[in-house]
Amino acid sequence: MQKRYVNSQYTPLDNRRLIDVKDASISYDDDKKVLEHVNMHVEQGELVYIIGRVGSGKSSLLKAIYAEIEFDDGEATVMGHNLMKLKRRHIPELRRKMGIVFQDYALLRTHTIHQNLDFVLRATGWKKKEERTTRIKEVMEQVGLTGKEEQYPHELSGGEQQRVAIARALLNSPRLILADEPTGNLDAKTAQGIIGMLRDFTMKGTTVVLITHNMSHLKHCPGRVYECENHTIREIRHDGNSSEMALHTGE
Repeated sequence: MQKRYVNSQYTPLDNRRLIDVKDASISYDDDKKVLEHVNMHVEQGELVYIIGRVGSGKSSLLKAIYAEIEFDDGEATVMGHNLMKLKRRHIPELRRKMGIVFQDYALLRTHTIHQNLDFVLRATGWKKKEERTTRIKEVMEQVGLTGKEEQYPHELSGGEQQRVAIARALLNSPRLILADEPTGNLDAKTAQGIIGMLRDFTMKGTTVVLITHNMSHLKHCPGRVYECENHTIREIRHDGNSSEMALHTGE
């Protein structure tokens, strides 16, 4: 086990366990509980789904994992960072180790794809232009968009824009990718391709945690499943035909 500073924001780090949450809770600003008694763990190279009805706390859980909001109590460690003691000035250090993918792509509309990706690299400490250009070409190749660097977001399809968002998440070679409904705005065929690509990353050792309402993804690309329900979260088994899970599809 790799040792880290134990007295403050760091805890001893099991290199395979990237997320470890024990009996934690999350509240709204008015102290109303969103989730409580949260127990969740994620290992290196896993594909983990978070499902649940609208308003069940899925996005809040993901935000707590990347320190956008706070866990109230319990224990929460992400890649060796003790979130219960993490100081705000150290949050960028945590986020540089992960990639975050949003449903709405979150691309700068007035910037080319190259400029969008270059903006992130410069913001995370890449000083040399040549190295940034090389890295941009590498991640664009990884997501199958070689040659699209000088196009603007509006010139790409929704699926291509989401691939750019994934390329952006890959820029700093993260061990962990968090994706909040990454296929929510896409047609079924395009969505399946996006999930397949994320699954392929796990086979190379990258961990992927994603929120989805589309239960067909679990059939095509199986992974561990957590469900947010009744203000808590539980790990459930999925056999591809569960009627309990089918009710979340909205179909």
